[in-house]
Amino acid sequence: MSDIAIIGSAGQLGFEWQSILPTGSFQSLTRNDADLAIPGQVTQLLARLRPAIVINCSAYNLVDQAEATPDTAFAVNAIGVRELALVCDAIGATLVHFSSDYVFGLEGFRPEPYRESDAPGPVSTYGISKLTGEYAVRALCSKHFVIRTSGLYGKHGAGGKGTNFVETMLKLARAGKSINVVDDQILTPSSASDVARAAWQLIRESPFGLYHLTNSGQCSWHTFAQTIFQYSALSPQLNAVSSEAYGSKATRPAYSVLQTEHSHAPRLRSWQEALADYLGTKMPTTLAVN
Repeated sequence: MSDIAIIGSAGQLGFEWQSILPTGSFQSLTRNDADLAIPGQVTQLLARLRPAIVINCSAYNLVDQAEATPDTAFAVNAIGVRELALVCDAIGATLVHFSSDYVFGLEGFRPEPYRESDAPGPVSTYGISKLTGEYAVRALCSKHFVIRTSGLYGKHGAGGKGTNFVETMLKLARAGKSINVVDDQILTPSSASDVARAAWQLIRESPFGLYHLTNSGQCSWHTFAQTIFQYSALSPQLNAVSSEAYGSKATRPAYSVLQTEHSHAPRLRSWQEALADYLGTKMPTTLAVN
């Protein structure tokens, strides 16, 4: 019997967990095995498997679509997570649940990163559903780690999206497309590999609780795209646009940079270093790390 169950193992974060955990120590559960939107399915499965640790990488993360289908977003991100928290508590398992920087945003732009003790305030249906799930885990499962992260990209793509921001930018650039990217949303792009490795360290060495785990530094989505192209020696037409002009259905936070206030939590390398590693290129020395 495996000690660890990875829910959402087919997504980019779940894929990275499979690459870092000891062989034979985990069981990979895809949506076909454990769909948080199906009442009772996860409870029955985990009650049978009885893992010591449950890592939940599953989420409904179609931010714009969630505005039109809130019931689906809440079924997975809130109600399904509540059920997961209850069964983990019942079998004595530690629940590792991943959340999002999109639980913030109500303040608009701010001069410093959000810490764990800052009051959340989501500005989208997706963000509200993720925050509701957080509260369920923290209230109903005594042994838990709730880990917020930001701007994830990984080698396996983004689950149901089938891609991630880095790969989308590369595809558009190589197709010769003119690319519009917002320059008024500030975040920290984060490597799924770095986050998974830091989370594994965290849950082995730190007390239960709420944590922020991202690469260090911050940038706009436009700067992120610009850096992707610089590291990849690509020169597409890249246009900076406002969120209003871009016209997404869901509101995104103007600022959602995260920072941990826990001295014992892992500190991750800069987002530029992580991006260069992901792209398999050397980070240009002329680009400042901030």
